[in-house]
Amino acid sequence: MRTALRRLAATTLTALALTVPLGIPISVAAAPTTTPAPTPQRGQSQQFVSLSIDTVTPSTVTTSSPPVVTVTGTVTNVGDRTVHDVQVRLQRAPAVASADRLRTVLRADQGQFDVAGEFAVVRDRLDVGQSSRFTVALPVRSTDQPSLGINEPGVYPLLVNVNGTPDYGGPARLDDARFLLPVLGLPRDPSGTDPEAAPIPPSTADPVAVTMMWPLADRPRLAAGIPGSADERVRLVDDDLATSLASGGRLEQLVAAAEFATADDLDRDHRLAQSMCLAVDPDLLVTVSNMTHGYLVVDNAADPTGPARPGTGQAAAVDWLTRLRQLASRMCITAVPFAQTDLTALQQAADPTLTTRALEKPADIVDGLLGVTSLRGVTWPDSGVLEPTAAATLTGLGPTALLAANAVDGVTTQPKVPLEGGNNGGPLYAALFDVPAATALAAVGSTPQTPTFTPSGARYELSDDSRTARLQDALGAMTWTALTSRSTGSRMADANPRSLLLAPPQQWSADGDEARAVLSTVATMLRSGLATVRTLPDLVERPAAPPPLALDYPDQAVKDGAPPSVTAGVAVQAPEVDALTQTLVYDPQSALTPDGFTAPLSEDLLRAMSTSGRHDADRAPATAAAEQRVGQVGAALDRVYASVTVLAPGGAYTLASEQSPLLFVARNDLPIGITVRLQLSAPPGMTITDIGDQQLPARGSRALQVPAKVTDTGKMVVDVALTTSNGHELGESTSVSVRSNSYGKVLVIITAGAGALLLLLAGRRLWHRFRGQPDPADEGYEGR
Repeated sequence: MRTALRRLAATTLTALALTVPLGIPISVAAAPTTTPAPTPQRGQSQQFVSLSIDTVTPSTVTTSSPPVVTVTGTVTNVGDRTVHDVQVRLQRAPAVASADRLRTVLRADQGQFDVAGEFAVVRDRLDVGQSSRFTVALPVRSTDQPSLGINEPGVYPLLVNVNGTPDYGGPARLDDARFLLPVLGLPRDPSGTDPEAAPIPPSTADPVAVTMMWPLADRPRLAAGIPGSADERVRLVDDDLATSLASGGRLEQLVAAAEFATADDLDRDHRLAQSMCLAVDPDLLVTVSNMTHGYLVVDNAADPTGPARPGTGQAAAVDWLTRLRQLASRMCITAVPFAQTDLTALQQAADPTLTTRALEKPADIVDGLLGVTSLRGVTWPDSGVLEPTAAATLTGLGPTALLAANAVDGVTTQPKVPLEGGNNGGPLYAALFDVPAATALAAVGSTPQTPTFTPSGARYELSDDSRTARLQDALGAMTWTALTSRSTGSRMADANPRSLLLAPPQQWSADGDEARAVLSTVATMLRSGLATVRTLPDLVERPAAPPPLALDYPDQAVKDGAPPSVTAGVAVQAPEVDALTQTLVYDPQSALTPDGFTAPLSEDLLRAMSTSGRHDADRAPATAAAEQRVGQVGAALDRVYASVTVLAPGGAYTLASEQSPLLFVARNDLPIGITVRLQLSAPPGMTITDIGDQQLPARGSRALQVPAKVTDTGKMVVDVALTTSNGHELGESTSVSVRSNSYGKVLVIITAGAGALLLLLAGRRLWHRFRGQPDPADEGYEGR
């Protein structure tokens, strides 16, 4: 089942012979035969066969289900030699008695599965690479024949064990597969006729109030570094979302499962619909909404502005969004943080705009694109945990409920508790979800995950389990609280009121069958009386006055969070985006606003801090993509600033007078207006007047006339640059040659001297006239 156990089994399989306490007939694909237990042998140290579970019927036992549990599976020879006498048997352990055992029992020693059937041959010979299917069937209970011996409701661990004899070795235990079987009630014992053979329903004296989150999220798909536009098609890094939205795709199946399970003919009293709440990532909605208008897919994600091809998912996006609108119109819906942003990284980036876009804007996006009024005052981080100082990111949101798992050292206690160090805008409360159930639900699907909040003792390699086994584990974990009395339950079950918040991972990879099985189990709990409805609005209402509890941030959260290199890059780029927004011009006649132009860049920074892909064993691809996204935002800012420039004039200016103005042309290639300042470096002999802030129209140019005064003649050089109103350089600076025909001080001196001489001559003439004397200057002209 799991690598570690397989290796342990391989090294000790010939040293241990499994004792069969009771011979129990089972049915297998081949004719069943009885064989003795394996004989101890030594010397084998590798895995020879792999066992997987294909189906479990019924997946949940109820009073009306078949009285026989049937398991089908496959045994595959994965070793380097033939295996003979391949045999399987079914075993059962006691009912799970504590919440932590829901995971650890799946790693327990085989000896704890002490109710066992006898071995039956699946195949006499299994060659290398060969597979063989088998079927095992045992009654739930029986008074006159061997059975699983289940006599009361509960969650029971089951194990399918495979033995065989490899070439050059002896009989040995070669592999096993384990899973949980939820028993919500016992069906009639067909072998008995007395009252004890009647169906046994579960106790409904103390039902659990259940709330089910239904997440719809995806990893970031929009190409980075593309500012907003009123008419251009968006670009995606790939076209995988088209497949996910189309019929049979992951996101389509999640919506279809919710549609089916909450339909009027199936959910007649609407109790399942009331207990559910859609949790939608606004980044997904933004992407899908843009896809409905047509979109492009870039050939290379590292070159977002490079060659691109038309996307194929426009029709699928239209259909999916229409169906989601219809579903959301009759159900609770809330928004999760934008792009599954790491809230710890968000707090470290310390940018108010990013905080608003991550935590406040999502609800507006959901309401606007789906035409609903979403539930406000709820914050559900993708990691399921919140670092204490990161609670500051919720400042100003008002009374806020945090859906998390890490209050009080990660131990689930009361369903709603106030936290120490609430925000300034209102108290912060935690609605704690069930950790074992959330851990098991995260393992369901094509891409199993181990959540950040899962305790270290419950973490193991999930890929060794089949999808069917992982689904069974989830169904068992979901129902355990309802089937367990308070006296033997967890601390959460001891709380009052008795509550169960079920939270799959936000980017859940369950398919349609798995999703329907999960919802069917919740519906069965509600119908049977094991559970009652608790809506999410009711769950997150402020409690009276429970004692404050602290947040405990696990070490795993640091590994699963945005890396420091990304957070540092975001902290650098976010103020640059804010500064650009402030310098853009709002035009009521234009569909493109300053916020609309820069919003994609801010959102790219949030996408860079996404925890999507951070739960994988190899986080390197997620880290590389995040670092690339931050870099592309920086490159986009450079392109924006390079799109606004002052045009260098040809030749040189010639000033006709000492106060002739300088004329420049500024060009704006952006689809939105921008406020600029002309920066001129005047040489000695020239004084230039600052003309202040100037607005350039979208995709246009404007002549800028600058008053200048020169006091020298000759050729001068003026350095010219264009900046934003807050000082960021635009385009490239240039230099302008200016020729002045003004004589400056020389002209003033000559003019002053000539004037003085003129006054002197005029005064002398008047002096001679007053005295009646001829002016010597007139000599020779008297007779003329």
